[in-house]
Amino acid sequence: MIIDKAEVIVTSPDRNFVTLRLTTDDGLVGLGDATLNGRELAVVAYLTEHVVPLLIGSDAARIEDTWQFLYRSAYWRRGPVTMAASAAVDMALWDIKGKAAGMPVYQLLGGASRSGLLAYGHASGKTNSELFDSVRMHLEHGYRAMRIQTGVPGLKAIYGIASQAQGMADAETRYDHEPARRGNKPTEEDWDTRAYLTHLPGVFEAVRNEFGPDLPLLHDGHHRMTPIQAAKLGKALEPYDLFWLEDCTPAENQEALRLVRQHTTTPLAIGEIFNTVWDFKDLIRDQLIDYVRGAVTHMGGITPLKKTLEYAAQYQIKSGMHGPTDISPVGMAAAMHLGLAIHNFGIQEYMPHGDRTNRVFEQTFTWEGGYLHPGNEPGLGVSLNVDEAGKYPYEQAYLPYNRLADGTVHDW
Repeated sequence: MIIDKAEVIVTSPDRNFVTLRLTTDDGLVGLGDATLNGRELAVVAYLTEHVVPLLIGSDAARIEDTWQFLYRSAYWRRGPVTMAASAAVDMALWDIKGKAAGMPVYQLLGGASRSGLLAYGHASGKTNSELFDSVRMHLEHGYRAMRIQTGVPGLKAIYGIASQAQGMADAETRYDHEPARRGNKPTEEDWDTRAYLTHLPGVFEAVRNEFGPDLPLLHDGHHRMTPIQAAKLGKALEPYDLFWLEDCTPAENQEALRLVRQHTTTPLAIGEIFNTVWDFKDLIRDQLIDYVRGAVTHMGGITPLKKTLEYAAQYQIKSGMHGPTDISPVGMAAAMHLGLAIHNFGIQEYMPHGDRTNRVFEQTFTWEGGYLHPGNEPGLGVSLNVDEAGKYPYEQAYLPYNRLADGTVHDW
């Protein structure tokens, strides 16, 4: 199985996606997701100018060797651009190997460890009434676990609220599904940590009173708190029995999680912006987190993320793979196959893609009773409709950013 064609395809049906399409000399096609929200063209250049020339003529069966070659031969290792490009290659090679074997990828990873993947949805609202309606809507769509995001009095627009003003060219796209606005400049949002910390516990009390003690509830702090603020919030939320508190403080400083852990028993999830096992190493070894939030697309592919999760399993830490709509259907399929195979699966984030995206990426996964399954088609189970993809050219888009009341740029 010699690679004789490699194409980098950019399409923007509901948002921008970058897909690597590899074809072997015997006609097998493999797809990989290289999407990096707001910096897509940087990965396109890395793939086109530096990686694709290395792939032509190489053996598609040598997945581990190819990954090590791309990682080690570059010398300048890690980083989101490099690892997204490597991830696309890795996914495409697993896709090809599955098709060659006539098996879904999860079978090649050791077979299924469960019958389906528990997934959580994104419920949100500016007010408690809007939030409750959103929770009910997600329950009607089959979700059995819910991320809770709420507006904060006095703040105009914050991350994760579907119903707030979004200022996007496509009014059909929910803000919490795709916060990157199309345009030449990023949108400015406001933030006040004190107001947020004062407001949030009451919201979770109201949600528990409305929906009872059994619904798993999650919350995303989106890197906005200092360690002591995060510790305070984790402790305040303990009565409401969260499934996890995600990204409570910027995770580049891994020692920060030690302080949070000392002050709260609320489970912690970290890592959607991490790219390698080295970002997780100390957090896992010192048991400072409970869930690994890495994405197949941003962690270099199935090959390295499987190793990271096997390392985490030794410390009873589970997976919580990143799965918003800036992970393409190819990347989501890769996450489903990996999640189905590993022993220490925890939960899968799942935000349905839009109709246009689903016409570009034809998929075989199933969603039933709150559980995902990647399907049993050989490979990843996703095909790319190239003609449909060509209808939606790239459109520049940026994620928002925050400023405090005094004008200081803050973490988003």
